[in-house]
Amino acid sequence: MAGFLLISRMSVDEDVNKRIPLSMTRRVSFYRKEHAVSAKPKIRELLNESACAHSPTKKSACNAPTPGATTGGCAFEGAQISLFPYADAAHLVHGPVTCIATSWETRATRTRWSGRDLTQMGFTTDVSLNDVVFSGEEKLSNAIDYIMQHYTPQAIFVYATCVTALIGDDLDLICKQAGEKHGVPMVPVHAPGFVGGKNLGSRLGGEAVLRHLIGSSEPEATTPFDINLIGEYNVTGDMWQYSHLLDELGIRILSTLSGDGRVASIRTAHRARLNVIVCAKSLISLTRKMEQQYGIPSVSLSFYGKRDTSNGLRAIAEALGDSTLIARTQKLIVREEAALEKKLKPYRAVFAGKKAVLNTGGNKSWSIASALQDLGIEVVATAVKKATEDDRQKARQYLGEDGVLMMNPGAEQAKLIEERGAHLLLAGGRSLYTAIKKGIAFADVNQEKRKSYGGYDGLLNLAEDLKNALENPVFGLVARRAPWEK
Repeated sequence: MAGFLLISRMSVDEDVNKRIPLSMTRRVSFYRKEHAVSAKPKIRELLNESACAHSPTKKSACNAPTPGATTGGCAFEGAQISLFPYADAAHLVHGPVTCIATSWETRATRTRWSGRDLTQMGFTTDVSLNDVVFSGEEKLSNAIDYIMQHYTPQAIFVYATCVTALIGDDLDLICKQAGEKHGVPMVPVHAPGFVGGKNLGSRLGGEAVLRHLIGSSEPEATTPFDINLIGEYNVTGDMWQYSHLLDELGIRILSTLSGDGRVASIRTAHRARLNVIVCAKSLISLTRKMEQQYGIPSVSLSFYGKRDTSNGLRAIAEALGDSTLIARTQKLIVREEAALEKKLKPYRAVFAGKKAVLNTGGNKSWSIASALQDLGIEVVATAVKKATEDDRQKARQYLGEDGVLMMNPGAEQAKLIEERGAHLLLAGGRSLYTAIKKGIAFADVNQEKRKSYGGYDGLLNLAEDLKNALENPVFGLVARRAPWEK
C-alpha cells in the first residue's frame, strides 16, 4: 500500500539556538533575491499566453484566479498532476502534510518503469510552526539528502506550497546546492496554491521542466519521426491504446510530459521533430517556447473516439511532412476503422436514440463528446466551466447550436436531464447521486476511472461500459419509492 514519508531531521523540542544561524541566512537569501534576476516563472506572462486564442481578444486571462474560489483544485495540485507520472523521479512537497494528503492518488497514471515506482511514495517535509518562524530550508535540504541516500531517484521535483512561498524559503538555492552535491537534477516547482487554479499549475509545472530538464542532455540517436507527447498523463493507460500504432508507423515517442515518462528522455526533448499536445491546452505555453527556442512545431489533437483518433494519427503524419508516412498512416486508419466498426456493430442498436449529459472538465468536455457521438449517442449538454476558451469553441462545434454548454453544471445538470430527456449521465463520482435521483444510467469518465477509453480499443471499452450501465436495472429501481410510501 502506498503511503507518505514525513522527512524531518529536527523535532520541535530541539534547542532553538541551533536554528538561529539558519534564520540569519534567510536574510542573506532575501538580499540575494532582490539583487539577482529571478529564476521563478512570471505568473502574468503565463496568465496572458499569446498562443491561447482567449488572451488576445479578452481583457482577462482564462487562467486568472477568482478571489475566494477554490473549487477545482489549486495551482500546486495542477503542477503535481502534470509531473507526478515520472515514476523514476521523487516528488518532494515542501509544505504541511495536508498539501500532499489532499492531492494524493487522484489519478491512476500507469507506468512500465522497471525500477521502483516512486509515485507510490509521497514525500513531504511536513513544515511545522517552528519552520514558519525559523525557515524550513534546512529541513528541505536534509529531506533531499535522505531521499537520495535511500531511493536514488533520477531527479527530484521540489514543490513550493502556500506556506513555504509566503515565508520565503529559497527553493532555487537549495535545489542548486543539492544538484551540485548529488549530481542529479533538482527541479524547483514554483506553483503555490494561491497563485491560481489547476490549469495555471500545469503551465507552471511545464515551465519548471523547460527551465531545468529539457535541453540538458542529448539522445543517443535521433530519427526523422521523433515526437514528444505533451499533456499525455497515461491515465488508466490511455497512451498505450495508441502508442503501438505510432510504433507500427515508425513514429518514435522520444519523450512524454509525462505519462509513463522518464527523466532521461524528457531531458532530450529538444531534439524531437514535433510536439504533440494531447488534450491539454494548459501546456500550450511550453510548446510555444519550445518552438521559439528549438524550432519544434506543434499540433494539438485528441485520441478519444474513432474520428479523433484517426484525425490525430493523420495530423501527426502530415505535420512530419513525409509522403510515404502519410500513405502508410492512411492505410492503417482504414484497417483500424474497419475492424472497429465490425466490433461496434452489436452496440449500435443499444445506443440508438439515446441522449447523454456530460459533466467533466477541460478537454474532455469535447473529446468524450466526440467519442459518444461515434457510438451514435446524442450529447445534449456538456460542462465547460473548467475548460479553456479553445475547448469551449470545440465543444460548441461538436454539440452544435442546440447543445448546452453548462457553466454551472452542479445546478444545471439535473434540470437538463429532465428537459432534454437524457438517458445517460457521464461525469465524476460526485454526480452519481444526480443520476440516481433522476433514475438514469451513470458512467464515471473522470480521472478516477479504472478503465481506458483512449484510442480505437478504448472506444470499445466505453461502449461496453455504457451498454452495461443502460441495461443495469439498479438505476431505474433505486430511486423508486417503496410500495407503502406515498
